[in-house]
Amino acid sequence: MSSVAAILKGKGHETITARDDASLSELCETLAKHKIGAIVVCDGDMGIKGIISERDIVRVIGTQGVGALDQPVSGVMTKDVITCSEENSINEVMARMTQGRFRHMPVVKDGKLTGVISIGDVVKQKIAQVEQEAEQMRSYISMT
Repeated sequence: MSSVAAILKGKGHETITARDDASLSELCETLAKHKIGAIVVCDGDMGIKGIISERDIVRVIGTQGVGALDQPVSGVMTKDVITCSEENSINEVMARMTQGRFRHMPVVKDGKLTGVISIGDVVKQKIAQVEQEAEQMRSYISMT
């Protein structure tokens, strides 16, 4: 069974993080610069304080107007962050993301951020797993 560790082995552990006192405007610049859809908000020791996505920013602008971009990330971020570990299976993570209706999940070890996976990463890994299983079946069948 494939795990989060397999995803991180392929994509790496690099993470883009933000401080909770950064403005939403600064956060938007970081999202655009790195072409990512969410940023984990961390303290200086990589402890997770929250997460904020493009969707969160659109919602606050939609309700408060563009002036909302001046406020700090801490007022908009999701503070109760659902995380996973490298040992979690792809199926477990996919179920959590689907149930919670979110697309990015921080990976933690000993309470510290070690990576971030997206639903795209999960689906890509799941497809690779299914293709590998199909190839194994074809090989088995051709041997008999």
